[in-house]
Amino acid sequence: MRSVSMRAGAFALLTATLLAGCQTTDPYTGEPQTSKTTTGAAVGAVAGAVVGLATGDDATERRQHALIGAGIGGLSGAAIGNYMDRQEAELRQRLRNSGVSVTRKGDRIILNMPGNVTFATDSADLRSQFFDVLDSVSLVLKEYEKTVINVAGHTDSTGPADYNQRLSERRAQTVADYLRNRGINSQRIIARGYGEDYPIASNDTEQGRQQNRRVTLELTPLRAQ
Repeated sequence: MRSVSMRAGAFALLTATLLAGCQTTDPYTGEPQTSKTTTGAAVGAVAGAVVGLATGDDATERRQHALIGAGIGGLSGAAIGNYMDRQEAELRQRLRNSGVSVTRKGDRIILNMPGNVTFATDSADLRSQFFDVLDSVSLVLKEYEKTVINVAGHTDSTGPADYNQRLSERRAQTVADYLRNRGINSQRIIARGYGEDYPIASNDTEQGRQQNRRVTLELTPLRAQ
């Protein structure tokens, strides 16, 4: 039931967004009107996106299908590597000395945002000095729109596990919302919190715990079907 309601919500969101772009103003009444031709095209794109959300083996794959169903062309062959190479190079240039690391794993790009750089202790509010960094990331993501963006929140093991889980979810959602507010297509973004489940260092030391408190962005190329 939850997946059905989520798909229905996605349909409603996409419909509202696309139909808003189809409206013009009646020259006689001054009221907004929607062309039947453009309405049909918009609904077709929405239907394709919702069909995409219902297929695929995991969240990223389903999101890829949805984007392609909505009319965003995918990449294939050597174009994938070239596209991600150029995106990686621009991210590295813009994020130099920002505290955010850029890692390449095959065709995926991973941005690691340490918790001490992005958030105050025990908070899901972004540090104001980090706004410029996320603005730079947003500019690149808008230019390279053929990627799915997985935003993942992680914590250390200090405190109750359920609290850490909720904190990681709020932090991931905060970063995802910031990107959306900077004009990134919301259909590209998946936000998740993993709590303390995936440490990258030992939680027995302060240095290790600091490394584990992080938000990552994983950029996956949109592959042609």
